[in-house]
Amino acid sequence: MTPHRPPPPPPPPRGPPPPPARRPRALRDLSLRARLTLSAALFVLAAIVVTGVLIGTVLERFVRGEVAGRLDLQIATLQTALLTPPPPDEPRRGRRPPEPPSLARALAEVDGAPFDRPRGDWFWQVDVDGRMLARSRSLGGRDLVHEDDASSIGGGPDRLDLGCGPDGQAIVLREDEIALPGGREARILVAAPRGAIDNPLRDVTLQVAATLAGLGALLVAAIFAQVRFGLKPLDRLRTALVRVRSGERETVEGRYPAELEPLQRELNALIEQDAANLRQSRLHVANLAHGLKTPLATLSAAAERLPDPDARARFLDLSALMDRRVRHHLRRARSAALGGPVRQRTDLARHAEDLASTLRKFDPRVAIETRPAPGLFVAVDQEDLDEMLGNLLDNACRHASGRVVLETAQEGAQAVVRIADDGRGLSTDEIAAVLQPGRRLDETRPGHGFGLPITAEIAGLYGGRLALGRAPEGGLEVRLTLPLSAAGA
Repeated sequence: MTPHRPPPPPPPPRGPPPPPARRPRALRDLSLRARLTLSAALFVLAAIVVTGVLIGTVLERFVRGEVAGRLDLQIATLQTALLTPPPPDEPRRGRRPPEPPSLARALAEVDGAPFDRPRGDWFWQVDVDGRMLARSRSLGGRDLVHEDDASSIGGGPDRLDLGCGPDGQAIVLREDEIALPGGREARILVAAPRGAIDNPLRDVTLQVAATLAGLGALLVAAIFAQVRFGLKPLDRLRTALVRVRSGERETVEGRYPAELEPLQRELNALIEQDAANLRQSRLHVANLAHGLKTPLATLSAAAERLPDPDARARFLDLSALMDRRVRHHLRRARSAALGGPVRQRTDLARHAEDLASTLRKFDPRVAIETRPAPGLFVAVDQEDLDEMLGNLLDNACRHASGRVVLETAQEGAQAVVRIADDGRGLSTDEIAAVLQPGRRLDETRPGHGFGLPITAEIAGLYGGRLALGRAPEGGLEVRLTLPLSAAGA
């Protein structure tokens, strides 16, 4: 007979496992400072709440014990009065117990404060063999009732039963039974107002709550200050990185806590590796430029020797066009190798003055007036800045009647270079056309029509822009906007 084999287990479900639960976006977006402060504040809040509950519990037990002790003292006083023999001047017949009127008088003598206040809230009552024997003056002739199934608060020796007084007020009770001589049973009831527990507890609880709230606020403020102090090195590290990015420093400098020193070393290693890659990229671009310019120079020299003037002019124009395009793409490659405006910091006023001085020597016909704003450093490579300013100044000098104005100013986080001439200027249609590569409006002047378009493209590579308009001097006004370096902004 073949033994029974259990069925094989079901195959595991196919498909990718369910993605883990993601935290709410609001929590993910919290900063490190906010996370530390919030978590510590929640811990303090929980500790304050637990402390408040524990203090409230201890206070409630203490107050309840005080009230229970006061009621027990009254019970003991009444028991003593019940069990104390009559005075000697009262005749006794044999050893019979005193009559109830004598017990009632003895109990009335121990009706002290606060039980003796008429219509008060503290009561006592003594029943003998189920009949009321004596009661406190505060009851005013009314009976004190204690239900057998009444609820209670507390436990052990401080247990208090809950009930209602003669006027319906909330009270707490204690009960005791004793045996009297002669085989009789006495039941003692004592009661206190519920407010004897609740009122002191409420007053103390309010004070404790206010104290704990103030303590919690101080702790949260201390935590906030501690977190801010603890994260100060991160702020200094960020400032050091900004200086590296702006070109003001080459490495992350300064002393940091032991926890941040490995991060500082890794950042400096990354910066050094990036600088090495940048140097290598520049070398490749320079080699490429040399390899392309040499054949173009040879081609231009060969074109100069052509006997046909028209063919020579066409070849020279084509050679110049190729040279411009090669320079244009090499410039874009070099700008990409530099990484845009990162870590570039060039003195705008100094370069503008140097170029203006050079052009004054080559073209004394034009008076170049410079109004540089000192202290402006742009996030542009020096060679690119010189080429942009050179193109614009050369264009202004070629079209000026005799005066060119160069101004620099700061507008927010950008530097603005204004170059204006006193020539004939351009119309709106001519301004749109002159920014097209290779487009020349005046064929009688030298040039190839690439100066302004190349300047606009270089500015765009750095996040800047070029705008043309009518100058107050009467000619063309060029506004070149460039980003300020992070250290100079």
